Formats: sequence, structure tokens, C-alpha cells
Amino acid sequence: MHPLTERITAALKSLADPDIAQGMRAYMKSDQPFYGVKAGPRRTAFKTIAKQFKFIAPEEYEQIIFELWGGTHREEMYQALEVAEHYKKYRSLASWPIYDRLVRTSPHWDTLDWIAGKIVSPLVLKHRELEAQLVDWSQDDNFWVRRASLLAHLRHKAHTNTELLADTILALCHEQEFFIRKAIGWVLRDYSYTDPAWVSNFVKQYEERLSGLSKREALKQINRNKE
Repeated sequence: MHPLTERITAALKSLADPDIAQGMRAYMKSDQPFYGVKAGPRRTAFKTIAKQFKFIAPEEYEQIIFELWGGTHREEMYQALEVAEHYKKYRSLASWPIYDRLVRTSPHWDTLDWIAGKIVSPLVLKHRELEAQLVDWSQDDNFWVRRASLLAHLRHKAHTNTELLADTILALCHEQEFFIRKAIGWVLRDYSYTDPAWVSNFVKQYEERLSGLSKREALKQINRNKE
């Protein structure tokens, strides 16, 4: 095990709180155990440890991520994503197989949304050739992977590929799955900050195909601005 992995795991164990862990596990409705370390202390501990590991090799980056990702407790998975996000030098096209694997093995929204929105989305914006991978994701059997194909458009603002976004939404909008419908609304609402007219027109044009949840989420900020 890499020394950074060992330090992170040791820190989580030292910060563990069984009472908090029980609540976190219940909230996530997860069979996976939690240490009971909230986001603030967890991030503080990571930043302190990471200062002692400023330079790691590409193979170490992957090793540490998947050692933590394969840990017994959920917070170890969170720390895997902290590592993935922290070492910006390696958030590159070469690391796509790492992120693809994380997306495909993500157990729930807490990890999936982090990967798709904070790690994959900026990479897709920088490397448009990855949009072909998003098309593949939108057709995957795993609905978390399909959700990622939507959330990978978050925060693209004026550079949003509206044609691909629209195609992805229309390919998935028939689904009954809550997390797909929610993601459609979320990504449309996010883009509404940049181009509210486009979002309004899209929702109006496909009103019969979009779920009520997707429409409510999509128009939330637009309707607030009308008040």
C-alpha cells in the first residue's frame, strides 16, 4: 500500500465517530460502512497529509486512487476522489481510463456526481474528443453511467455543446429512474444561468416528453428571476 494511502486511512480511523457513522449510513441507505468523518474534518486532514506528498508519479496517482476506492469504508472512496481532484497535473486526457473506471464502479450519487461534475466535466470541456465517450455512456446499461453522460456538461456555460446536450436528454428523458430525471433538470437549470431563453424554448418544445420533475428543476432559476 502506498504511504499516502496509509496516512489517509489512518487519519480517517483516528477521526472516526460511530454515532455520526450510523447517521451517514442511514442517510445514504448504504450497506457500506462509514467511519463517521464529516466533509470538513476529512478535507482538512487530507490537505495536511497531501502537503507531505506534493510530487507523485503518474502510476502512483492511479495506485493511490484505486487503493482508496477499494477501501472498506465510504470515506475512503471520498478520499480517492480528493486525490483524483487534488493532483491537477494528472487531470489529463491520459487519465481518462481512471475516471471512466470510477464512473463505471460508482455505487451512488455521492461519488458519481463528484466524478462527473468536478473531474470529468472540466476534462471534457478541454478535450472535446471525449464527447464521443459521453455518447457511449448515455447508452450504457448502468443508469449511474447514463447519469454521468448528463452531468459531464455541468459548468460548461457558454461553451456548452447544446446539440449533444439536447440529444442526450432526448435519448434519456423517457426513463422512469428518478436520478436520470433529476439530472436532466439539474443540467438544464445549470445552463439556464447562461442562456435562459434556450432552456425555456427547449422545455417548451419537448414539454410532452420531459417529466414533471425534469421541467420543474430546469425552470427553477428562470421562474425565480420572474418573481
